Amino acid sequence: MPLVFSHDTLAQRVLFGAGLAGTHLRDEISRLGARRVMLVCTAGQAERSGAALHGLDIALRWEDAPQHVPVERAEAARAAAAANDIDLIVAVGGGSTIGMAKAVALTTGLPIVAVPTTFAGSEATPVWGLTEHSRKQTGVDARVLPVSVIYDAALAEGLSRELAVASGLNGIAHCIDSLWAPRADPINATLAAEGITALARGLRLIGGSATRPEPDGGGDGDPDDRTALAGREAAQYGAYLSAVAFASAGSGLHHKICHVLGGTYGLPHAATHAIVLPYVTAFNVPAAPEAGRRIARAFGSDDALAGLNRLRADLDAPRALADLGFEESQIEEAATIILPAVPESNPRPVGLTDLVTLLRAARAGTPPENVRWENVA
Repeated sequence: MPLVFSHDTLAQRVLFGAGLAGTHLRDEISRLGARRVMLVCTAGQAERSGAALHGLDIALRWEDAPQHVPVERAEAARAAAAANDIDLIVAVGGGSTIGMAKAVALTTGLPIVAVPTTFAGSEATPVWGLTEHSRKQTGVDARVLPVSVIYDAALAEGLSRELAVASGLNGIAHCIDSLWAPRADPINATLAAEGITALARGLRLIGGSATRPEPDGGGDGDPDDRTALAGREAAQYGAYLSAVAFASAGSGLHHKICHVLGGTYGLPHAATHAIVLPYVTAFNVPAAPEAGRRIARAFGSDDALAGLNRLRADLDAPRALADLGFEESQIEEAATIILPAVPESNPRPVGLTDLVTLLRAARAGTPPENVRWENVA
């Protein structure tokens, strides 16, 4: 069959280099001609990023960046930006921090320079999310795409192993969802496959270096430090690829599920993605054999789900939504909310019973290969 597709490549400047965030950040502020900078960064992250932020002329520091971006908190940040005559937002941190910066940019049009410290990839997408009355609304708007992204693996050094694993698996979820999202195409698929490989490699290096014992005196620990740094660099590279693929392909079944679980029930963003991913993969791959082969190759496995499960086991990834506070009594309601948002592009028809089955298994942590779906693909 002839190859026919349409692909949009988003304009964004990417600067990459361990230990270079401060230099890159000052250069970008100068290049953009900014005079009144709003720093969106939690107090803890600001302390860990002190060297990169040293000497910057910050007009407004905004440290309020909760998960899922409640509308009322976004409105407060917008008002503060206006009152301080801000002309550039610098967001340093994870998805919640960048999400708050996007919420401000959505209504103000202010440019963002993003300095991500986790591996989920929000910094490279024009996707925004806001939560109001226990419902998370997402959308796409060019105004929220950061004009520049600065990757510095040294800034992710303080990231806990648990959050590194969860956010990295969130990045892999961007990749896998890109293979069957509404605007999936061969370019997205190529980026997604490389993203999976890079993230898996990076997370294994991070996990491995984190579990080795500390050296006994005398040694300086440099080999472990270099391994961990290489892992963070690989994970940041993979996170960027995952986000570029996702930004182009759009939001698939996995993300529609997780947006409801986070926005309606307050489940933590990264860990929820890490838990739900193998169940969506198990559900869709039988109806998407080419996507399954790409995923398997990216993991260096003969089978997509087996490759993902092996990585999750190696990383001791979170396993059950019940551990995050999701209740059995919430399953039916969640499935009902999710169903209308399921993309028509999903390779397999999705019914209410399918969603209930998936959520029940994910809540209990049932091995995804053991789940029995009502309609076999």
